[in-house]
Amino acid sequence: MTDVALIDAGGANLGSVRYALERLGANVQLVRDADGLRDARRVILPGVGAAKPAMQRLHAQGLVEPLRRLQVPLMGICLGMQLLFEHSEEAGVETLGLIPGTVRKLVPAIGIRVPHMGWNRLLPLKPSVLLRDIPARASAYFVHSYAAPLNAHTVAACDHGGLFTAMVEQGRYFGAQFHPERSGDTGALMLRNFLEDTAV
Repeated sequence: MTDVALIDAGGANLGSVRYALERLGANVQLVRDADGLRDARRVILPGVGAAKPAMQRLHAQGLVEPLRRLQVPLMGICLGMQLLFEHSEEAGVETLGLIPGTVRKLVPAIGIRVPHMGWNRLLPLKPSVLLRDIPARASAYFVHSYAAPLNAHTVAACDHGGLFTAMVEQGRYFGAQFHPERSGDTGALMLRNFLEDTAV
């Protein structure tokens, strides 16, 4: 049985996410269609780029409805996390609708550059299996221009011209706006927690 189904949605971070998972001992299967989800114990949706082409690719691969019907833990990373929400302001696209909310463009200001790129602190807001053993105000690596506002399912925030959702958890759905594969010990701990502590 596959430990992790890693969805190939065209993101440039696919290889580095796979390597980060394999370093933790995960058996990783790249998935490009619904058949690849069949035996997975957990699913990860990475992503870099724009919401509309990413959703178009998921539709073309026949993955949208299977992802909506998944009965195992699903984690979105970066753009993949944004796709878990209902809508994105980016081209006004409907996303997977697994977590309520609309992803919005970050607002530039004096001293606040968009895209948000680089290391920034995580601000834990509520308990989450993803946060186990991660110190308060640990740093993670971000690269993004859109983000989800805080909502009832935000477990960690980040401040870049205002607070946004850095990590989310709702039932079997999880997400990280940052790149765990580029976030050193913080990212490795979060991935380990997803692999070991989420209920299957």
